[in-house]
Amino acid sequence: MTFEYIAILFLIGFVGSFLSGMLGIGGAIINYPLLLYVPVMVGLQGFTPHQVSGVVALQVFFATLAGVLAVRKQKLIHIGLVAYMGTAIIIGSFLGAYGGKFLSGNIINVVYGILAVIAAVMMFIPRRGRDGVTLEEVRFNKIIATVSAFVVGIASGIVGAGGAFMLVPIMLTVLNIPTRITIATSLAITFISSIGATAGKIMAGHIPFWPSVIVVLASLIAAPIGTAVSKRVNTKALRIILLVMIIGTTIKIWSGIL
Repeated sequence: MTFEYIAILFLIGFVGSFLSGMLGIGGAIINYPLLLYVPVMVGLQGFTPHQVSGVVALQVFFATLAGVLAVRKQKLIHIGLVAYMGTAIIIGSFLGAYGGKFLSGNIINVVYGILAVIAAVMMFIPRRGRDGVTLEEVRFNKIIATVSAFVVGIASGIVGAGGAFMLVPIMLTVLNIPTRITIATSLAITFISSIGATAGKIMAGHIPFWPSVIVVLASLIAAPIGTAVSKRVNTKALRIILLVMIIGTTIKIWSGIL
């Protein structure tokens, strides 16, 4: 790889993870279109949708691992939720990730387009959960938790995402989990999901090694910076800009397919 190629990949990983850390959404939703289109736009060798999903899966794995290590001492992770939803989502994400090898690049782009629209909408829905309830008092519907996690796992596994942007609203509004417990627990579940997705992409042969290493290193540096900056700035305008970018990307993907 040339220095220019390394620099572009590092910049993509840095910008994508910085924005995801600042706006509180999964890095996969931002990094997928950046990796798919930016290298080609600057005249470099591009990635296939299968390779992009592989790079993204590995990036999500390390990003969520860092997040879990950061919150593990807060004692807000609900073990029961992790057991039910984590088991379902790792199966679903593995099936989605490995099964992606049997899908065309266009279909993977379609799945991303659908998930991107969902993510954009979710960014503007208030995240309110049931507060004032302790970890020991939390009760949830085990069937709904398991089925929803399995479905999220399949969809997000196809594009290499962790699925946190769908898990959080499900846990808050459907399962009625307190906000702080939701945030910590969804991070643990997303990490488990990324294990299944990464394993599936490795078995499918969709993870280009050195590009993945560069993007992961950049994201590990950028995500904490984005999180720190988010506490000091009004991110409403950035959310609108990101929404426009996601919608534009989705339109481009659909226009290329149709």
